[in-house]
Amino acid sequence: MSNQGSHAVVIGGSIAGLVAGRVLTKYFDRVTIIERDCFPENPVPRKGVPQSHHVHVLLMRGAIILEELFPGLHTELYAAGASQIDMAKDVAWLNPAGWGIRFTSGVMLLASSRSLLEWGVRQRLMQCPQVCFITKSEVTGLLANSDKSAITGVQVRLHNQPHPGRVSEQQVYADLVVDASGRMSKTPQWLTALGYEPPQETVVNSHVGYASRIYQPPTNFSSDWQALYLQAAPPNVTRGGLMLPIEGNRWLVSLGGGDKDYPPTDEKGFLEFVRTLRSSILYDAIKDAKPLSPIVSYRATENRRRHYEKLHQMPEGFIVTGDAACTFNPVYGQGMTTAAIAAETLDQCLKKGLFGLSKRFQSQLAQVNAVPWTLATSEDYRYRGTEGKPVTQKTKLMHWYMDWVMLLSTKNVGVRSQFLQVMHMLKTPNALFHPKIVALVFKEVLQSTLHRETLTTKVATKVT
Repeated sequence: MSNQGSHAVVIGGSIAGLVAGRVLTKYFDRVTIIERDCFPENPVPRKGVPQSHHVHVLLMRGAIILEELFPGLHTELYAAGASQIDMAKDVAWLNPAGWGIRFTSGVMLLASSRSLLEWGVRQRLMQCPQVCFITKSEVTGLLANSDKSAITGVQVRLHNQPHPGRVSEQQVYADLVVDASGRMSKTPQWLTALGYEPPQETVVNSHVGYASRIYQPPTNFSSDWQALYLQAAPPNVTRGGLMLPIEGNRWLVSLGGGDKDYPPTDEKGFLEFVRTLRSSILYDAIKDAKPLSPIVSYRATENRRRHYEKLHQMPEGFIVTGDAACTFNPVYGQGMTTAAIAAETLDQCLKKGLFGLSKRFQSQLAQVNAVPWTLATSEDYRYRGTEGKPVTQKTKLMHWYMDWVMLLSTKNVGVRSQFLQVMHMLKTPNALFHPKIVALVFKEVLQSTLHRETLTTKVATKVT
């Protein structure tokens, strides 16, 4: 880069901030990551990531990107207890139409806790001599040049002081500031304070809540699966459950309920919620398992998109990424992978230089987020109580089509393989509209229609 800067600041040290920080080391002499939380020495949940107690999945596209950014990362995670499982062969998945057909798909899922994955990435980034972490510190505002056309740094409140209770503030200057502070980002307020318009927001909320607990598998437990996914089937079935094997030979179980059908956090209520799921397979697995953790809940699950790409003006030297720009209902497991794709997008944008980066990046990021946003919100509109814009005919048509695709995925290897590749962001949703799949869908519709007509004729004849 002919106009390469010497210093970049990242606000937030979670997954989005870490992968952005890694990309920035390719273009800047120094990278400072500012985090209000205190990083634990071991891979355990931390206060700044309240959702880390629940099942997280790194989709295959995200895993590929992380391995490119941190070569050897997966080997290190496996050594720490993570595992790799095949989405079709090793996961027993009950979708709204039935059990997904089982076969070796080659679509692989990294099975670990969110804490282990984040810890592994952070450990690797800490080895970069260009990177500096400032923890227990809060960014309170943006610094700008005289005409406020460009961001020149951040105002930081330091909490990690030798004298408790004493507040110290510091100005940290940078050639580029990246907001990766998550869904509670203060950028809209910071932009307003500088005289800019805050971004428009689109919110879709199906009022999904979670409750999770870690278990030790029963002694001598055996099954033909390694992970479970009992998917909700709204509008009538609002409850679902997941089980993922994590490091330490443990099971992480997360229950979810939409339309405010929140899973309980008491022992009896938690197990009763599991018992009411569409299959008894999860209940049968954990009823004799040993609980290893308290039951933890989480309900901040709305989809929220901040449209920075639509702003008429945005200061140079500043970009917004990760959940600070767009958050998804966590049940679809897209967040970490989308953050990795955003880092890949940042890399591509930085190759063209710093000038015009803000507008260029936000525009391209909006295109990246459009696909997972559509997938998440379309499914959330199946719940009766979902808040957001009115359901469109296009969404209803998508529901109808996907219902048939999911039915086919219970008996057709090709259809399920294609669906899993779309789910893991290895292919675009257009792959589900390949002529072969469309033909199979309409063949299934025709056969179902003929079957219903035959049954109707038999009933009518019998009545007559």
